[in-house]
Amino acid sequence: MIINIDEGLRLELTAAKHAEGLYLAVDANREHLSEFLPWVGNMQSVDDFRNYIENCELLYQQDKEVSFVIMLGETPVGRIGLHHLNGQNKSGSIGYWLTRDAEGKGIITQSCRALISYGFKELGLHRIELKAATGNLKSQAVPERLHFKKEGILRGAELVNGQFLDLFIYSLLDVEWGDGTTSL
Repeated sequence: MIINIDEGLRLELTAAKHAEGLYLAVDANREHLSEFLPWVGNMQSVDDFRNYIENCELLYQQDKEVSFVIMLGETPVGRIGLHHLNGQNKSGSIGYWLTRDAEGKGIITQSCRALISYGFKELGLHRIELKAATGNLKSQAVPERLHFKKEGILRGAELVNGQFLDLFIYSLLDVEWGDGTTSL
C-alpha cells in the first residue's frame, strides 16, 4: 500500500525491503532520535530492523497497527503509523520519527494529515491519540497544528535514556476532522 502525499513525498506500508534504508537513516541520526525515542539503541544492525519489520507485518495482519515508511523521493526519512488499534473502541495512536535533515519541511504534518484521513475514512476510527514528550516542542507543534485537543499529561509515562519522561496526550475525533484540509 502506498499513500501519495505530493510529487516527492509518499508513505509506503512498512515492508522487508525498507530494512536497510531505515537502518541507515537511524544510524546517521542516533543522537537526534535517541533524545525522545527509547528504541534507538536496540537498532544496531539491518537484521535488527528486519526482525522489527517482521513484527510490524504481524501486527498489521492482526489489525493491531498499520505503519508506513516516509519516503522523500527514493530515500526513507522516517516512519509513521497508527498503533494500538482497538476495534472495539475504534481508536488508535499515532507515532512518528523523522531524520534531522528532513525536519522543518512540513513532512510530519503532511504525513499525519494523510494518516489521520486514512484512519478515519478507511479504518473507521472514531478517536486518534498522539503523545509527545513535554520537552519535545517540535513534536507538540504537530498535533496543535492539526487541531488535536490537549487532554493532559501522562506523568513519568515513558522511559528514555534512563529517565522517565512526562508526555502530553492529544486526541482528535472523527467528527472534528472533516476532510483534513479546512481549519476547525
